[in-house]
Amino acid sequence: MHLPPLLRSTLLATALAPAILMASPALAKAAKTPKPAAGASPMAAPAAAPAPAGPPHLLIAMAMDQFSADLFAQYRSHFTGGLARLASGAVFPAGYQSHAATETCPGHSTLLTGVHPARTGIIANTWIDQSVGRAKKEVYCAEDETREPADPKDYVSSVRHLLVPTLGERIKQQWPAARNVSVSGKDRAALMMGGHVIDQVWFWKTKGFVTIDGRPVLPAVDEENAKVTKVLASGAPAMQLPAFCAAREGAVKAGSATVGTGHFALTAGDATAFRASPRLDQATLDLALKLVDAMKLGQGSVPDLLSVSLSATDYVGHSTGTEGPEMCLQLATVDKALGLFFAALDARGIDYGVVMSADHGGYDMPERLNLQALPQAARADANLLPKAISAAVAAKVGLPGDGLILGDGAAGDFWVKASLPAADKARVVAAAKDLLAAHPQVAAVFTAAELQAAPAPSGSPETWSLLDRARASYYAPRSGDFVVLLKRGIMAMPSASGGYVATHGSPWDYDRRVPMLFWRKGMTGFEQPSPVETVDIAPTLSAWINLPAPEGAYDGRCLDLDPGPGSTCGVK
Repeated sequence: MHLPPLLRSTLLATALAPAILMASPALAKAAKTPKPAAGASPMAAPAAAPAPAGPPHLLIAMAMDQFSADLFAQYRSHFTGGLARLASGAVFPAGYQSHAATETCPGHSTLLTGVHPARTGIIANTWIDQSVGRAKKEVYCAEDETREPADPKDYVSSVRHLLVPTLGERIKQQWPAARNVSVSGKDRAALMMGGHVIDQVWFWKTKGFVTIDGRPVLPAVDEENAKVTKVLASGAPAMQLPAFCAAREGAVKAGSATVGTGHFALTAGDATAFRASPRLDQATLDLALKLVDAMKLGQGSVPDLLSVSLSATDYVGHSTGTEGPEMCLQLATVDKALGLFFAALDARGIDYGVVMSADHGGYDMPERLNLQALPQAARADANLLPKAISAAVAAKVGLPGDGLILGDGAAGDFWVKASLPAADKARVVAAAKDLLAAHPQVAAVFTAAELQAAPAPSGSPETWSLLDRARASYYAPRSGDFVVLLKRGIMAMPSASGGYVATHGSPWDYDRRVPMLFWRKGMTGFEQPSPVETVDIAPTLSAWINLPAPEGAYDGRCLDLDPGPGSTCGVK
């Protein structure tokens, strides 16, 4: 039976709301809003109201890790909660993480700095630094490798590698009384959005939320961690699958893993399963709301910034792919959780403006794509891994192959052994480029010299060449001696292993395109389908609160959120 869209949304919201309220009682309790009018979704945008005068008192910058433009388009008609509210505002469905290295750390580094990874210095989640004084030469983007962790298997979380200030830092510089707060399921997300000068930063680690070394634990965090501990101790039943997700059911095998039938049942003590489920995002939003209350965010005379990065969509995408019932259930659940979060802010009378975007997109596992009319989707050849490349190049140039070429996967940056004489290094780079460029799965190979010579890209991001995309990810002190870009549809994961069946990181638009959604009570919504960039978010938010920006501070531009004769960017 065909149902009108409004009635369908209402029925879906009503059916799912009890499950969300049970899964996230803190948000449910906080969202004490009046009963909605007949025919209205209980968690979508409130009825039209006049726009508040002046800038919002609280900026909320949100990222949903791996929330691609494709997923937004695919599920948009089913959203009835917070994502439906955001989709009623200023919608830019074709936002671009324009660079080639579409990973979590580089993507988050663009969101509130307004500059590409070539300027943030965050070229990837990890890179090789052969000068570090330890046996392990791989450096994590959010660590301080100069400090010894308490546990030798651990690392010290830090934002030291980020080269530029974030919006929160600029706000605090302008208004010292402003608060800059960041919460996420990942340390790299919270730190890259928060920056160096941050009042509170919290991120998930192992079995609860922690902060950077040397900072005290807040009672609000202790309270949330206690709730998480209770859930982990008892476990939880499978979540209810919405009817619209049923068509996604179907077992698909990738290596030793079988996915496509999961509903997030939680075995007692399984913190890994908790992390790769909607429960992580619900806990993150619970904690964010607790910090709003504890710090009275948005209630002062100057604007505050709350950054919230929701990580579960990425963990679900990695562990089960993007086209199964697991992702469908994840998005349906986080939509409702966001609805409760916004309703709780409404109940507190806080004047807030929101942006939602993502650090990168995503791509489904090749095994399922092959069944769904995409036979060219494939996993990368294991001969593209650093060890195999080293052996092949060594045979060509007559040098020892052990550690000749370093890297952390089948694509991206590769480094040549630093101790080689310059002439030998040049021979290795040339031989590697020739070898790799001839591989049928490789789209392009660029040397450091080629990237250095290329100008910074400009113009509409969907027209950028592969060289432009790689250039936007290039920062000479950290980037490799050459970079390898695989062809469209080739996943840089030779096999499904370690609980992961799919990944992202390619220079193609399924990994680059993300939605950018802006909302504030009373604003007139509109949709602009033309491409924009995530580096446009920081200058747009800056203008929204009348924060001046130094000349050249941003790679992006201010997006005018007023579709009428006025302008949120100044004179139209």
